[in-house]
Order: sequence, then structure tokens, then C-alpha cells
Amino acid sequence: MPGDEFGPSSWIDVTQERIDAFADATGDHQWIHVDPERAAAGPFGTTIAHGYLTLSLIPAMTYEVLPSPEGGMGLNYGLNRVRFPAPVPSGSRVRGTFTVESLEESDWGYQVTMAATVEREGGEKPVCVAELVFRHYR
Repeated sequence: MPGDEFGPSSWIDVTQERIDAFADATGDHQWIHVDPERAAAGPFGTTIAHGYLTLSLIPAMTYEVLPSPEGGMGLNYGLNRVRFPAPVPSGSRVRGTFTVESLEESDWGYQVTMAATVEREGGEKPVCVAELVFRHYR
């Protein structure tokens, strides 16, 4: 129901190994992500996770904290908005919370729009805020 809140999820470690694997999977090898020596002299003093890596951790968080409907099929339908207000330095831990914004029923099932907030342990600002759209088909 709109207003329902879920989470926070468990903490997820964002190691340099995870960042490097994401760089390999996506072909995004920008030095700020994969070159610890150069990044040490950069604006954050260390390597940082790709914003899209942070975003890609959201499904694991939702599987942990959202109720799982019985039967049918669920899928990610899309995103309405995504922002990365703060970096995720290598070695950080992140977790997510989720709030239902809307729920629309249909003859095929329902669509739910949720606000997702991903925080970094010890951080002052969220590292990712997104509006997620899920569909569940009967």
C-alpha cells in the first residue's frame, strides 16, 4: 500500500574487487574506479564505485526486504528517476530502504512504484535515490 516502508536491507560490501568486476562487465575502466594509485591523488582520495554499480545492487536489496508475491511473475519495469548524490568509496558498505509511492491494479496484475534510497555506512547523504517501477503478472 502507498506509504508502506521496507528495510533497511543488510549491508553490502563494495570492495575494489566488486568495482573491478563491474568495470570488466561494462567496459567502464575510468581511472577513478579502477586505478587506486591515480585515484589517491584525485578528488575523493580513493577509487569510487560506478553509480550504475550502486544502482545494480538494488535488486539484491529488494529481494531481501520486499514481500514476495506467490505465483505469477515479477519484473523490473523501469526507472523514473535516478540520482547519485554522493560517491561510494572502495571499501564502503551500502544498504537500501524502500517506500511504496503508488500501487495500480490491472487485469494482468499490478504495478508498484517505489522510492529507493541507498545509503553508505557513515555517509551524510544518500549515494543513490531512485524511483523504481515493478510489475507483477498473475
